[in-house]
Amino acid sequence: MLEPLLLTLRLALLTSLALLLLAGPLAWVLAKRDFPGRGALETVLLLPLVLPPTVLGFYLLLLLGKNGPLQQWFGLSLAFTFEGILIGSIVFNLPLALSNYREAFRTIDDDLLQTARTLGAGRWRVLREVVLPLAAPGLLSGTLLVFAHVLGEFGVVLMVGGSLPGETQVLSIYIYELTQALRLEEANRVALVLVGLAFGLLLAIRSLEARWKSNTSSSAPSASR
Repeated sequence: MLEPLLLTLRLALLTSLALLLLAGPLAWVLAKRDFPGRGALETVLLLPLVLPPTVLGFYLLLLLGKNGPLQQWFGLSLAFTFEGILIGSIVFNLPLALSNYREAFRTIDDDLLQTARTLGAGRWRVLREVVLPLAAPGLLSGTLLVFAHVLGEFGVVLMVGGSLPGETQVLSIYIYELTQALRLEEANRVALVLVGLAFGLLLAIRSLEARWKSNTSSSAPSASR
């Protein structure tokens, strides 16, 4: 169990960090900027949220597999590799991260930003001293939610990576294979590990959401003064 557990935690950590860096700036643009085609862009980015994981995994497999566009253009074939399931996990969880980060940025009053700029604060200072402190609980909550979601991924990972021990065999797939082999007691022990991890993460998320609501409610009066 240790090897699939470590692989799962590694996948969840790298996916969460990648989406914080990629989806964070994109969420800010979608939350605070209005531009032609924004609705279409949001629709495309949120599409993995409603697609069956097997459909998304199928197209990723075509993209990343042998004779796919990635191999034809760059000579790389990432299907059935850890890098392949990482890409699949990032794409699959992009809508989840984007939605949470966007809401975190939307709660920041534009008057606060305008006041800071009026007082002479530059763009990076506003980001560092106003935006990030106010959005931090929401961003962290969204990142933990992505981390928790990755722990239970199955369809996309199975389609793109299969089940290669030490390479692509994450806990959800390991549980499935134990069940198929009727090793039910062992499958139950592994499942309980996932339940415990998920419970702890959701408890942390609830705490961060409470703090986030407290921060946003306290910032509203200050903006009106």
